[in-house]
Amino acid sequence: MKEQIDGREAWRVTVASMMIASLAFGAPYIVIVALKSVAADFGGYRSVPSAAASLAMLGTGVGGLVMSWLAERIGIRSVVSTGGLMVCAGLVLSSRSSAGDAWQLYLGHGLLVGLIGNASIQAPLYVYITRWFNRRRGTALALIASGQYVAGACWPPLFQLAIDRYGWRETMVGFGVLVAVIVVILALVFLRPAPEFVTTTAQSRSGGESGKVLGLPRNTAFALLAAAAFLCCVPMAMPSSHLIALCGDAGIAPAKGAAMLTVLLVCAFVSRQLWGWISDRIGGLPTVLVGSLAQAMAIAGFIATQDEVGLLAVSAAFGLGFSGLIPAYVLTSRQLFPAREASWRIPTLLLTGMSGMAAGSWLAGVLYDYFGFYAPAFATGLAFNLANLAIIASLLLFWRQSQARLALS
Repeated sequence: MKEQIDGREAWRVTVASMMIASLAFGAPYIVIVALKSVAADFGGYRSVPSAAASLAMLGTGVGGLVMSWLAERIGIRSVVSTGGLMVCAGLVLSSRSSAGDAWQLYLGHGLLVGLIGNASIQAPLYVYITRWFNRRRGTALALIASGQYVAGACWPPLFQLAIDRYGWRETMVGFGVLVAVIVVILALVFLRPAPEFVTTTAQSRSGGESGKVLGLPRNTAFALLAAAAFLCCVPMAMPSSHLIALCGDAGIAPAKGAAMLTVLLVCAFVSRQLWGWISDRIGGLPTVLVGSLAQAMAIAGFIATQDEVGLLAVSAAFGLGFSGLIPAYVLTSRQLFPAREASWRIPTLLLTGMSGMAAGSWLAGVLYDYFGFYAPAFATGLAFNLANLAIIASLLLFWRQSQARLALS
């Protein structure tokens, strides 16, 4: 099976996985696009639809721990197919929620779309794809991770049209059926078992010290990496979850707001391929540092501008900056730790990242409800981003110190 590593079959399953992700990850965007409409049905509180989107993100991260383990035992096809069906069920349940009674919206997004649905797709596919690649792993991870941004780039304008014409509830039902049908077909046709080919680059990247990674105890290094993933994903979620509502507050039409979100995510998709290429050459952890710095600069731009042209420019810059972070974290885990630990380390990193995104989406809604405008939310996101930069810079410093000690020994 070695000849399949980095080969044509590997790229075929990667493209199929990216297509699956681009469908399933579109589900939470309906409540984001319809944020003001959904809020109007629940007393005007934007924290209600924000919480639904956050629960979907959080559920995706939590469920990934179990679903990755399950995919290793019963097969990727069964788990991903089940995920597509559960996304459909979650959207149908959410569509039945009524004014003053948000439990169906929360349960549909948190349990079915997130904990069982997208959790059966995101983490299992990340682990699955890393087993198909060795030299081009960063590029492949960037491609499959782009599915989320393909979803964000393609679906919001279509969702906005459907919501304007049919309503957000009907849009959820229709899209849920589409996800169920196409995801199951793609999973059954393309997701064949991955080849067994295990390599480890942990020693070369960690400095070669027994029981240590980056010059630190292994679990300490991993805990810091996971904490950094949480901190960087808090600000990451704020623009993508609230940009359309922010545009509405600035007097920009909803259709233009949806188009602006599309610009952000198209830029993210395009630049993510560049970030993947970069990470294959400089390594995962340095890529995280550069990407986090770019994200911090862009999130500061949302505080400084409110006009249409300025928001469009900042949205594009944000998409270009943040898009390489999640694949770089996954690549860092594979470079620092043995392949046999990937089935729990990768989902754990994704869990902390999705928890950060859930916190960021919800926190922005709460801060808006309290202050009446979004600048305090973005300022809070910037603070989280700066804390992330401090941790990543410290990890790189520990690594350099461990390399220096080895050189002197």
